[in-house]
Order: sequence, then C-alpha cells, then structure tokens
Amino acid sequence: MPSAHATNDWWRTAVIYQVYPRSFADSDGDGVGDLAGVRQRLDALTELGVDAVWLSPFMTSPQRDGGYDVADYCDVDPLFGTLADFDDLLTGAHDRGLRVIVDLVPNHTSSEHPWFAEALAAGPDSPERARYLFREGRGAAGELPPNNWQSVFGGPAWTRITEADGTPGYWYLHLFDSSQPDLDWSNPWVRERFREILRFWLDRGVDGFRVDVAHGMIKADGLPDYTPDPEGGSMGGDALDVPYWAQEGVHEIYRDWRKVLEEYDRERVLIAEAWVNPLSKMAQWVRPDEMHQAFNFGYLETPWRAEALRLVVDESLEAFGAVGAPSTWVLSNHDVIRHPSRLALTPPPPQGEGIGPRSPRHPDELVGLRRGRAATAFMLALPGSAYVYQGEELGLPEVSDLPDAARQDPTFIRTAGEMYGRDGCRVPIPWEAGAPAAGFSTTGVSWLPQPEVWGSYARDAQRGVPGSTLEFYVAALAARREHGLAAGDIEWLETEPAVLAFRNGGLTIVANTGLVPVSLPDGEIVVSSGPAGDGVLPGDTTVWLR
Repeated sequence: MPSAHATNDWWRTAVIYQVYPRSFADSDGDGVGDLAGVRQRLDALTELGVDAVWLSPFMTSPQRDGGYDVADYCDVDPLFGTLADFDDLLTGAHDRGLRVIVDLVPNHTSSEHPWFAEALAAGPDSPERARYLFREGRGAAGELPPNNWQSVFGGPAWTRITEADGTPGYWYLHLFDSSQPDLDWSNPWVRERFREILRFWLDRGVDGFRVDVAHGMIKADGLPDYTPDPEGGSMGGDALDVPYWAQEGVHEIYRDWRKVLEEYDRERVLIAEAWVNPLSKMAQWVRPDEMHQAFNFGYLETPWRAEALRLVVDESLEAFGAVGAPSTWVLSNHDVIRHPSRLALTPPPPQGEGIGPRSPRHPDELVGLRRGRAATAFMLALPGSAYVYQGEELGLPEVSDLPDAARQDPTFIRTAGEMYGRDGCRVPIPWEAGAPAAGFSTTGVSWLPQPEVWGSYARDAQRGVPGSTLEFYVAALAARREHGLAAGDIEWLETEPAVLAFRNGGLTIVANTGLVPVSLPDGEIVVSSGPAGDGVLPGDTTVWLR
C-alpha cells in the first residue's frame, strides 16, 4: 500500500494518477463514468502503486466542455453522482492510503452558472455584471468585438449579448467556449467566493486542488490587442508578454489561496496547470508561499531525442530547484495526444489539433507503444513527482478513427472539423476483455465509441502477464519507491549520441532513443521497458540496472 499518505511533503515524490471520471468506470450503465465507478476501481490503483488520485471535473455542469464549464462549484453533477458518492470515494481512497486532488476551474464559469444569469438580468454597469469581463464593442454602434483576442477553441474570444429590451448589448470575454465566460479576478467579490469554495472542499477532506488555467485569470489593463505567436500553442507557452496569460497579478491570488490551505491540518496542495515558457518563469508559480507543484509542459512537449531530453531535464531541475520546489514529470493527460501515439509522430501535431481520419500522418502503433514505454521508464526514474494519465498503464494509443458524429470536443465543433481536438485521448478505458464496453459499462454503452481492439488492451488481459504494459508500470513504480528515485539526484554519464544514461538511487538508467542497438553496461536489469539483455540495448528501450 502506498505510504505517502502518512508522510510530510508527500507531494514532492508522489505519483499522481489522473482520473477523467466520465471515461474511467461507469457504475450505473448509462455510458458515462461516475464517482461510484471510481470508488469501485480504487483497488486497481493501489495495486498499480500510485500515491494520489486527481479527479478531473465532476462538479455541476452543462458539460459543454467536459465539465470545465462549472455551474455549481459546491455540488456534484448528477451525471457523476452525489456529494454522498464523493464522500464515499474520498473515504475509500483515504482508507487505502491514497490522497485525492480535485479539479478547480477559476478562470471562468459556465454561462449557466447563477452568477452569470444574475449578471445578464441585472443589466449594464451593475455589480453583478462586474463579476465578469463585459465591455462595450468597437465600431460606430459597438458592433465589433472590444479587441482582437481569439478563443483557445477557435474563433473570437468575445460574444455580444442581447439586453432584456431586445437591443444589442455589451460583449463578454471567453478565452474558451462562448459557454465559458471569464470571471473578473480584479473584483474582491469573486475572490471571496473562491475562498468559500476552497473551504467547502477542504472541509470535506480533499488533499488539494489542480487549478485549471492557473496562468489565466488576470488580464492586462485595457485589454490591448494581441496576436499570439503561432509557435506558442493555443494555451500559451509564448515567452512573450501575453495580455491574458501569465500576468503578474495571478501570483497574489495563489499567495492568498496558500494561506487558506495552511489553515487546515495535513498537507494540502495546489497544483498549477500553467502553460508558461521558459521553465524559469513557470517556476514562479511554485515559490514557497504560492503553489506546491506545476505541470511540466516543457517536458511533456519534448521529443523523444536524447539531446532534447537531457536539456529539458537539466533546465527543469535547475528552475524548480531554484525556488525549493520539486520538478514534475508528465507525458499524457486529457488535453494532449496520448504519448505512445504522439512520440511516434515527428513532429507531432500542435496541442489541441488531435489526430483523425483526415490527418496527413498516423502513428505506427507498435513503434508508438515501444517508444511510449521507453519514455515512461525514463520519466519514472527522475527525481520529483510524476503524473500518470488513466489508461497509459495499459499502453492505450490515441483513438484516431472516431466518426465525426461522435466527437464532442468544442475544438472540433468551433473549428468546423479543422482540428480534431481531444476526444481521441478521452475514450473510455478497457477493464475486462470479454465484457460489454470492455468492462467500462455493464450495459455496453459508452459515451465515445471504443475501438474494436480495445479488449486486447484490457486490464484483465494484462494483469500478471510478463512483459505486458501493465506489469511494466507496476514493476517500475515499485522499483521507483524501493530505490528512492523520486527523492534522489541524478549524475549524468557519458554515452553515445542517441543514448541517455544517469545514476540515481543506486541504479543506472540507460535510454536508447535511437533505432540502432547499443552496448549495455554490466548490471542486473531491475526494470526494462522492452526486451533487452545479453549486453545489448535495442532502440527505443530504457532499462534500470543495479
């Protein structure tokens, strides 16, 4: 059983498993995963060997964007169950030594949130409107958006409302879908409401929050026009000063939130989703009086090349270490192409674009699985905290053949199919090879269609099978804990150009990112991402040697 629940600073070395609830396990047969389903599958997570569970949004929502459009921050959406189901899940996780982190979405609400409904009803210049970013339009009759900002999901970031008397009114800002109006975080009223929301969940016993769009919330004074760097990615990542990303004022918010968390016993954590470059700037989110961790998207986006990986590892350890925070490591999540598929494409499609039937390139699944496992073995040997996205322990590839009619990502809808979006990494995961919906749902119903090959990836088809991806993950996580790799230090070793090698925790880790086999140092193989031995390390393979 994981031991992190009983230790201080547990987050510095934890392996955190992301559950996307609608695609994890469906307990009632309606085709959508739920909290009771997560509760029923907790033993699988303790068997895997993770320390904490991060739950993607399950709060009340019209589900226009997979729950990232929240209509009530202090309740569970009926799609996923009830507050009693959440409490039961939390108790079950804590009983197993698992901590629970919940997703919090503070940049915007749903357009169906009562706060926004009240803002529309109250009219221009009201205190209710001041909760959001309403502005007059440009042009002779206000017919043009207030500025040129574009939505992350495509199209303008502004929508004009019609007032109660039928006349065209102000515009409101939505950096994401039009159903997700941005809050005005310069408003003290908004800040106080979120202190209350934090305390609501902390009082129930949650162990922390993953903060969505943690580099948003504060916008530059005057909302100046801005044309993003096309290489920066839709969620940010520009090294430039972007008027709606990474503004200095966000840090004041997290210093305030940190004080709220410190009112509680046990160590509760704040985790930033901040698409910020360079890593030295991202590290500002995890200074000692702010958040505890930030997702290392610089690492996630690094190609499977030895030189690039060594550079980003060194940069990460230096940047986060300079502020006293652990580096984090992540390869997949609910917003990006699953890494076995992504790493098999050079270069990969831009974040948010996805892979679909009309994509110009498709990954080779065997190459992708081999490379994905090798990348995982390299990542789990690094010091710091690591994230695992549901289904990656099964070796799941990105699903690229979803029919257009089944797709639900706002990106696909707002770009009229130009960008496939993120549905391909969100397909419900398989548990039992011969069961309806591969064990995801008792009825065989699944909110996104599962591929016919899903049964071959099912957990019961891999459990106890030597060489399976599941058993590889179990072995790697156990060895990571046994040898204290997460709390260790790395010492790089000289190698051939396509090979990375370092020492950590008494082990030597060797990763061959090339295609040509290389000589393997002497030592007992503790963990291997694929077949290796007789002094030879094949391409796209990582081993841990003792």
